Amino acid sequence: MSKSCLVVDDSKVIRKVARHILESMSFAVEEAADGQEALTFCRANRPDVILLDWNMPVMSGMEFLGAFNDLDYGREERPRVVFCTTENSIDHIRAAIEAGADEYVMKPFDRETLEGKLQLVGIA
Repeated sequence: MSKSCLVVDDSKVIRKVARHILESMSFAVEEAADGQEALTFCRANRPDVILLDWNMPVMSGMEFLGAFNDLDYGREERPRVVFCTTENSIDHIRAAIEAGADEYVMKPFDRETLEGKLQLVGIA
């Protein structure tokens, strides 16, 4: 069974690029345009990994992470979360990890970079 990924980004272009890379790695891909859409999806589904943008309208990546951490997946393993963003300061990275993100990847990213991060979180 293929791994699943939820790509959360307000940029349709970024979602399309991420989808292309992930599908070439045999992932089943779903998309959300903001944190609220992502949260709604995650209440009904359990993706293996979530690629999460930082700055989005409606609900930001950090706001999503706060609400996501309250979801109960029972005995199922919690999905891994990889922040994908242009915010590259050490403070942003530390804040994301402390909030519950598993890894961090800078935009723009390519297949090699993304694959490396997914391996680090045990998904690829």
